[in-house]
Amino acid sequence: MTNHQKKWFYLILLSLVWGSSFILIKKALLGLTPIQVGALRMLIAGFFLLSISFKSLKKIKKKHYKHIVTTSLLGTFFPVFLFAYAVNGIDSSIASILNSLTPFNTFIFGILIFGASFKKRQFIGIAIGLIGTVILILKGADLNPNQNYWFSLLVVLASIGYALNVNIVKRYLNDLSALSIVTGNFLLLIIPALMVLISTGFFTDFSFTDSNNLSSLGYITVLAIFGTGIAKVFYNKMVHLATPIFASSVTYLIPIVAVFWGILDGEELSVTQLFAGLIILLGVYLLNKSK
Repeated sequence: MTNHQKKWFYLILLSLVWGSSFILIKKALLGLTPIQVGALRMLIAGFFLLSISFKSLKKIKKKHYKHIVTTSLLGTFFPVFLFAYAVNGIDSSIASILNSLTPFNTFIFGILIFGASFKKRQFIGIAIGLIGTVILILKGADLNPNQNYWFSLLVVLASIGYALNVNIVKRYLNDLSALSIVTGNFLLLIIPALMVLISTGFFTDFSFTDSNNLSSLGYITVLAIFGTGIAKVFYNKMVHLATPIFASSVTYLIPIVAVFWGILDGEELSVTQLFAGLIILLGVYLLNKSK
């Protein structure tokens, strides 16, 4: 398989895995709090990665560690909590569509911070995407008055973290294997995640006889191993093979899968919201095409 074929293979695979992660978060929240969902996701993924790839840590050099710390915070620690709280406040399908802002933020921060080149036509894509985002949020607030659409801002913040993460990985960690980067990230996150989990009273309140608790633990385990641990490795492999914007473009395939799961789970999406989602995807497409 050529590198060109590999990057497209990773893109499709990640869209399927991450597209399913939103419904898994939603189901996990039935028996766990948002902060417990985030902490457990990191803790389980961390132990899983260390069990299969501890030796990969030897490849990390002293010069890498400051970037490993930064990417662990921006690409994992803060986003997992932000998404858990967001899905607790708005529909999972809406959160997935808003996550499509990641390529825009990757482009913007790539220019402002990392000195990436750009073409004027790319700003058209950004403008179109932002229009779609505003329509999506306003219509969602009208359609679901019982939901707090201020939670949408949490998804936007998470997408900024992802955008900074992908630029840092591409610029400063390109000489390090994807497995080493991800394992290093989660090695640093295990203790903070454990401390957060202890502070919530999880180990004293969790009941193995409670069906909600057990099913939630099952959902978060699947999410942690496949949607976080394994998927992060494939994502960093894709970053090494492609441009940051191409890698972040996985976020405009994710909603297709996430909306499918959301509808199956009884979530409502109006025609206007679907149209707004298509506007966002059109904007990201133009952003990529014009490069």
